Amino acid sequence: MSCYPLEYYEFFIKFNEGDYYTCHDLLEDMWMTEKDNLFLKGLLQLTVALYHYGYGNIKGARMMMRTAYQYLQPYRPFHWGLNLEPVFLFMEKCLSIFPEHLDSVQFDSIHTLPVLPDLILYLEE
Repeated sequence: MSCYPLEYYEFFIKFNEGDYYTCHDLLEDMWMTEKDNLFLKGLLQLTVALYHYGYGNIKGARMMMRTAYQYLQPYRPFHWGLNLEPVFLFMEKCLSIFPEHLDSVQFDSIHTLPVLPDLILYLEE
């Protein structure tokens, strides 16, 4: 089995728990030491998009999701133990769900936003 940074393993746990803020911190710690690593940057943008959506910033979520899509594209279909094809299907579905006519909603109206699909990430060999 490959050996990855501890933060990468923790990222999978936190992502699957829906703790996107912590995911951001974990990925940013790794990315800060490898700023040319666009795979990490893509995952980072994905978690930021989900965090934004969860707080009603739809415009930010849309922008970050599109950026994540671009950054991760060269790593398809499989990179660093992660099958990216389900990730791309998830991003495409999210982009189709994000309300195009809204930039944001008040925090107390977040429950009115469409629910995003589930994505469970796991390492494969």
